[in-house]
Amino acid sequence: MAQDTETKGNIDPSESPTESLTQGIEVIKSYLKSLPNRPGVYRMMDSKGNALYVGKAKDLKKRVSSYTRPQRQVIRILRMIARTTSMEFITTHTEAEALLLESNLIKKLAPRYNILLRDDKSFPLIHLTSAHAFPRVVKHRGARAKEGEFFGPFASAWSVSHTLDILQQAFLLRTCSDSVFDSRTRPCLLYQIKRCCAPCVPDKIDQEDYLALVDQARAFLTGRSKEIQNELSTRMQEASDAMEFETAAVYRDRIQAMARVQAKQGINLVGVGDADVIAAHQEGGQTCIQVFFFRTSFNHGNRAYYPSHSKDAEVADVLEAFIGQFYANKPPPKQIFLSHNLSGLSVLKEALAVRAGHIVQIQVPQRGEKRKAIDHALVNAKEALARRMSESASQRKLLDGLAEALGLESTPQRIEVYDNSHIAGTNGVGAMIVAGPEGFIKPAYRKFNIKGVVEGKFKGGDDYSMAHEVLTRRFSRALKEDPGRTDGQWPDLVIFDGGKGQLSIAVQVFEELGIDDVPVAAIAKGPDRNAGKEKLFMPGKEPIQLEFKDPVLYFLQRLRDEAHRFAIGTHRVKRAKGVSKSILDQAPGVGAKRKRALLHHFGSAAAVANAGLEDLEAVGGISKAMAKKLYDHFHSGN
Repeated sequence: MAQDTETKGNIDPSESPTESLTQGIEVIKSYLKSLPNRPGVYRMMDSKGNALYVGKAKDLKKRVSSYTRPQRQVIRILRMIARTTSMEFITTHTEAEALLLESNLIKKLAPRYNILLRDDKSFPLIHLTSAHAFPRVVKHRGARAKEGEFFGPFASAWSVSHTLDILQQAFLLRTCSDSVFDSRTRPCLLYQIKRCCAPCVPDKIDQEDYLALVDQARAFLTGRSKEIQNELSTRMQEASDAMEFETAAVYRDRIQAMARVQAKQGINLVGVGDADVIAAHQEGGQTCIQVFFFRTSFNHGNRAYYPSHSKDAEVADVLEAFIGQFYANKPPPKQIFLSHNLSGLSVLKEALAVRAGHIVQIQVPQRGEKRKAIDHALVNAKEALARRMSESASQRKLLDGLAEALGLESTPQRIEVYDNSHIAGTNGVGAMIVAGPEGFIKPAYRKFNIKGVVEGKFKGGDDYSMAHEVLTRRFSRALKEDPGRTDGQWPDLVIFDGGKGQLSIAVQVFEELGIDDVPVAAIAKGPDRNAGKEKLFMPGKEPIQLEFKDPVLYFLQRLRDEAHRFAIGTHRVKRAKGVSKSILDQAPGVGAKRKRALLHHFGSAAAVANAGLEDLEAVGGISKAMAKKLYDHFHSGN
């Protein structure tokens, strides 16, 4: 691919919308002369270099020239054109290659005017290991970099954990780590409750028989469950005929465990193999997309997505953009069933085939079992969107009530809540959580490692100084990165967990930074820290105490508790890292390899610190000079 990057023109924010639109069109026109009639990807940038929009084109010149005809554009696109001050282009060999690149850039840059898939976590898998003589089955999330086989994906951690639980009952495979396995001298509790065949103990099962169980589990996970059930049923009957009733009962329990997996599948697509069913429902300017995962004809669960898009976006356009981004970091199955026809279906098939390494069939079923699966997914999408819209309406009522209670000029769209956490001044952290009309906005959460204590500017237990540092860092950066407040990252309300003292600190920080239009409040716990008797403090106002059962009070408590939870969690992580540090980490010249060699030789860091010079010299990988340096370090009296 060849890349051509240019920057031209600037738009003055003070100009009128018409002048900005005219100038934006002129910026776009300036690139047309040098653009080829080839496939590629284009980026529209604002005056700060931020991506406004990422698009693909079969013909770059024709596609970009369409932006110079404003009479054919909707208002959203006109706003984007008006903010465009430069463009970047990347030419590709094919349109499918452009689609793949476009999806990657959208996920990376999150442009304001694109349809965005924000909730894109990886899916859990079942990992059947192969690096050990006795393989194990475990839950796995992330890249498939480890040795062994992977099965899935599963829609949720619960679904994969449930399947693993049944696999333990049906095939008695171990789940313990290799280190635990190698150190065992007798069977663990899982053997006692018939969840493991105890391969860690020599007299319980030999390797050949254990690997036979592994083969059965592999067959089950690849869709050959009937075959395994028939085999177990035959063995159960043989054991019963031979009067070996305990053995027959073991086979019976394994068959029942496998049956429980299949009983909880719900709708299945018999004979389809691996497929994803994707259905979209749109209502009230919002879209819910339900994805059902079918692997080896079994239903592995479903997940709902709510892409971010403009209210005038068509459902087919949202679905097409979703699919490109959804499979940007995960392998597509061999078949995908959709609820709507897409205009760019052929290009999408080609792009996904490139990503998957095999042909990907994309269909819109009209009848039969596949259509029933689509209809089922559509019902789920409709119900999920209704629940989300209902929750959003309730959330907006709470925000309206909060604005009324605090006397705000308008309903806040972004609330930032701050809290600090430490123990006797150690491992101090600050935390910021964000909430809005859609609830908690977790990707916007921020944590602050308190620098003032490390630098000796104040003591660790000084909560006010910690609050001052956190707010100063947050809003100094906001003033630097977004002084015009155009990116929606400025809060409409700041709340601090605390009383008058924290409020005065917030007011002081805003005065120092010249911020006079962000409302600030502090919420203090009631007498004896009783929930329900909290008081709200605002600058220049008498303390506000809401009614005990006021929904707005409950809402404020939820905000405060979430900030407290996030702060405590961040503090615990930091404290745990500090606890795990060794005195060897402070020793000069000791890296990971030398640290490991010393610990293997002496058994503990304390033993290393107390070792004599000759003992240190005897460690493999430790030279005499290094041993002398270590000895001096631990015996210098510091």
